[in-house]
Amino acid sequence: MSISSVKKNWLYYLMLLPALLLSCAVILLPAIQTVVTSFTDWNGMSNEKTFVGLANYAELFGDRIFRIALTNNLKWMVVYLTIPLLIAMFVSFVLYRKEQRTFFLCSYMIPYIIAPIANAIIWQNMVFSPLSGVIGYLNNTFGWSLSSPLSDTSTALFGVAGVSIWRYWGFLAIVLTAALRQISSEQIEAAKVEGASAWQMFRMVAFPNIRPTFMLLVAMLVIQSFIVYDYVYLLTKGGPANATEVLGTLSYSYAFSRFRYGMASAVSLIMTVLGLGASILYVRSNRKEEQV
Repeated sequence: MSISSVKKNWLYYLMLLPALLLSCAVILLPAIQTVVTSFTDWNGMSNEKTFVGLANYAELFGDRIFRIALTNNLKWMVVYLTIPLLIAMFVSFVLYRKEQRTFFLCSYMIPYIIAPIANAIIWQNMVFSPLSGVIGYLNNTFGWSLSSPLSDTSTALFGVAGVSIWRYWGFLAIVLTAALRQISSEQIEAAKVEGASAWQMFRMVAFPNIRPTFMLLVAMLVIQSFIVYDYVYLLTKGGPANATEVLGTLSYSYAFSRFRYGMASAVSLIMTVLGLGASILYVRSNRKEEQV
């Protein structure tokens, strides 16, 4: 190796150093601190941390609220892996055949770029409110007695998920539309010449081509299902009666309501492990496809 190449390599490392230091300061060090704190009993204010080993995790898995939160995250994942993906898939195939699709794609992105708190206020006051929203209009017009889905323990979680889906499905549709536009026109024309039906076009031509993108979106949705927090906190704060409690709101409650940062760190670490599992499965499936 020549001296010039060594100097060039060191120059690359020096240029990467600021990004590496920033990543360590923002990601690596807090992650290590979270892992260490999860094995301690700490109120977040004192300098004393009592090492308790796996006691926090044992208490968590014996806690009824934790089991409810974990179950709600799993329900959220099932809902997110079906409804928004199906809507986005259908819309992307409709838009794929349209020449003037820019207006629609931009329109679908509007809920996604609006701040979550603004979306939550819109849905609370203009849709779910029994006084001023769509539900109130239906009650006044037809004499019904509908109530907000957020106030019922059996529908609250799905009501919150509906708001989140309304925000997110447009982004999924745009990504899938972009993937469909990368399909070779020769493949599509060949399928048409062979007389393929719409279902055969989707199954034999379209989906195999967009499968990597589709699997990436599935992995993203699974990860987001375990770290969901914003809309649950904004709309219900985990209520009513813990019906919408998820791991994110439970961790927040442990940290800032009960001042048990060790338990909050344990919940956060469990969320990280679940999301990391989805990432590992995606990477492995992607490698298998590349080898084939």
